Amino acid sequence: MRSREGEGDGGRWPNKDELTFAAIRHFRETNPVEVPDTGSLRGDLLAALHGFSDGRNAFTVVMAATFAGLQSSSGITPAEVRARVIDSHPIASHEVYRRARERGELDLDAVPAAVLALPFDLMRHDLLMTLKPIPAERITSIVDELFLPLLAAYRRQDASQPER
Repeated sequence: MRSREGEGDGGRWPNKDELTFAAIRHFRETNPVEVPDTGSLRGDLLAALHGFSDGRNAFTVVMAATFAGLQSSSGITPAEVRARVIDSHPIASHEVYRRARERGELDLDAVPAAVLALPFDLMRHDLLMTLKPIPAERITSIVDELFLPLLAAYRRQDASQPER
């Protein structure tokens, strides 16, 4: 890796910010969160969130420290960091929700993207606020007390009632 702009590899990264994003992408690609198939949406989601918490804790600490530098040097906003780091890479939730759809547990067309993002957004928030793995009780609470009841509001109703 280059130490200064214009030296080293002939411009592979035009600046430190791009080098940082490349390092983050590399970490994500080489340390994927495994999503076991437990046979249910609840089980898959709990497993994914536990894996996310355990496997991403060190990543989150580095991201929190790096973000301050990115914001300072480039003026990049949290939303822009999210778009470049999180939204540009397939995440565990896609696999969890794909399986749930195949099992008939979830109608992806009926559930808003914001609802589907909720458990993972809450996990990221908790990781960034504490810089520690999330306790199992909190993960269960996110799934059982927040996400699944909210998801139930978007289940297709019987034919006598209009769909949402």
